[in-house]
Amino acid sequence: MFKTLRVFFLIVFFFSLSLIIAMPRELPVQFALAGRQVDFMLKRPVLNLNLFGRPFQRDFELKQGLDILGGMQLVLRAQMGNVPVEDRTTALDAAKEVIQRRVDLYGVSEPVVQTSQVGDEYRIIVELAGVTNPDEALQLIGTTAQLDFRLENATPSADATASAFAYFNSFQRTGLTGKELKRSAVQFDPQTGEPVVSLEFNSEGVEKFAAVTQANTGRILAIFLDEFPVSLPRISTPILTGQAIISGDFTIEQAKQLNIQLNAGALPVPIEIIEQRTIGASLGQKAVQDSIRAGVIGLSLVILFMMLYYGWKGVLSSISLVVYAVFTIAVYKLLGITVTLPGIAGLLLSIGMAVDSNILIFERLKEELRLGKPFNQAMELGFGRAWDSIKDANVVTIFTALILINPLDLSFLNRSGLVKGFGVTLLIGVVISLFTGLVVTRTLMRLFLKETSPEKPSKA
Repeated sequence: MFKTLRVFFLIVFFFSLSLIIAMPRELPVQFALAGRQVDFMLKRPVLNLNLFGRPFQRDFELKQGLDILGGMQLVLRAQMGNVPVEDRTTALDAAKEVIQRRVDLYGVSEPVVQTSQVGDEYRIIVELAGVTNPDEALQLIGTTAQLDFRLENATPSADATASAFAYFNSFQRTGLTGKELKRSAVQFDPQTGEPVVSLEFNSEGVEKFAAVTQANTGRILAIFLDEFPVSLPRISTPILTGQAIISGDFTIEQAKQLNIQLNAGALPVPIEIIEQRTIGASLGQKAVQDSIRAGVIGLSLVILFMMLYYGWKGVLSSISLVVYAVFTIAVYKLLGITVTLPGIAGLLLSIGMAVDSNILIFERLKEELRLGKPFNQAMELGFGRAWDSIKDANVVTIFTALILINPLDLSFLNRSGLVKGFGVTLLIGVVISLFTGLVVTRTLMRLFLKETSPEKPSKA
């Protein structure tokens, strides 16, 4: 009994924590107190910590996909004029990976980046949920994203100093480009605590960077992206290891933006935007409301059926379903899962599977009671012997979800972001339903389900 109580209190603790995470940002509360109406707004707390000198903030807001939130859809065309025909598919895939990395670093909710060939044109289709500003989208994706490092002219002419454009035009190319940049990252100066951007070059870049910094200490080594300077760091000392730090009173957002631009590297082919559309969320919101309404009605009917058919066991099963729903939403927020319309369908499907586990357990319990087993023994046997059926059904569903998610990005399997969203929510739902069905329901039954009159043993 002590072990069961300990498990029960752990469930209550994690349920309370999950409920805080799962609740909306603001929840209006109304109740009557001493004949007076009391209204107040219950606000979800924001996690704001300082871990090892680095700020960590999490708002636990539920991410929404393009079909719900709305956003931008961009159609990009890769200019393949200088690329051999046999290498064009590879170049397009490489360009897609660079754009995917840039979008991921920016933090757009479940971006969809796909390649397409229309006749002789090679295209990349990008969907950015929540991005409604065309300028922001253009800045995010870029047109050519060609990154290179250029030296300030040691003796600029009078014309070069006449305007900023002429000045930057006078910078000299060094031959060091984004192809030699292995990675960059946002770090914090251990002495000042200010954000800085670190650079690391590959083996070829180490030699080029060492030669440039040795011969040009004190001069500005500008970083150009698409012929525009994004940073103007000054070489303070020769750097022979291929690892450098860019500092300069950055804010965290400025350092993050520079990091995104540097990590984008150089696209293997120039890219131009040929179409951009702003997608409204009104249709998606209506579909979400209809889906939620259908889900609530369906869940209510299931709970009503469980209570009427299984009595007190059905009540405990319904409590387990509520725990399942709260845990699932909390996991979505903690893992940053983006909710799409197919994802909602996966969630509703997993709710049905969670109920199915309880039905198998309860029916197995009734069979054990009919065989004349004592109630407590019959309950434990019911859970144990129902496990085989529950395991087989859920393992098959888990494999199906993994095929839909396609974590290895296999070319012969699905690669659609929306289908992956369905698979992710289905997988999470099945795993959590196993926990709530076999742990939560079992614990509640051990604590609150009293022995009933045994079923009559079946005749041989």
